[in-house]
Amino acid sequence: MRLTLRPATPADAPIVAALRNAAAETLTKQFGHGPWSSLATEKTVLFQMKYGTVYLALKGKSPLATVTLTKKKPWAHDRSYFTPCENPRYLIAMAVSPAHQRQGVGRASLEAIKKLAAKLPCDAICLDAYDHAAGAAPFYAKCGFKEVGRVSYRGTPLIYLEWLA
Repeated sequence: MRLTLRPATPADAPIVAALRNAAAETLTKQFGHGPWSSLATEKTVLFQMKYGTVYLALKGKSPLATVTLTKKKPWAHDRSYFTPCENPRYLIAMAVSPAHQRQGVGRASLEAIKKLAAKLPCDAICLDAYDHAAGAAPFYAKCGFKEVGRVSYRGTPLIYLEWLA
């Protein structure tokens, strides 16, 4: 699937929040309440834009997915698990519209992010996924991310994954 990836603008914050919330609601219906159930606000999206880049994956003009990268290490990440590198980026949020899941949109979004990373001063993309059936670790592994550790952060079991440029 061919998608266009572009940085979201503050005017896109409602679209990003709606994509994330639709994905969270779908996971909650399927797996029950958990950390994946938290809803995004426009304020949260705008905050993430301030400290990172929120991307929209578009097919034509239709937003199908969102991915957020930041230089700032998330609190839940213990750097000792990840390969040491000078310019890592952290994937802190990703969501695909439920109407477009299982159609290659997520994979295409990550491939676009990897190509973008090659143009940035970025040598790794690091992330965590819930160690639960609702988590996306198997999906990320299929997309070329390698598991580097398992931890519990504030009672939530996580799987750390990385992709090296």
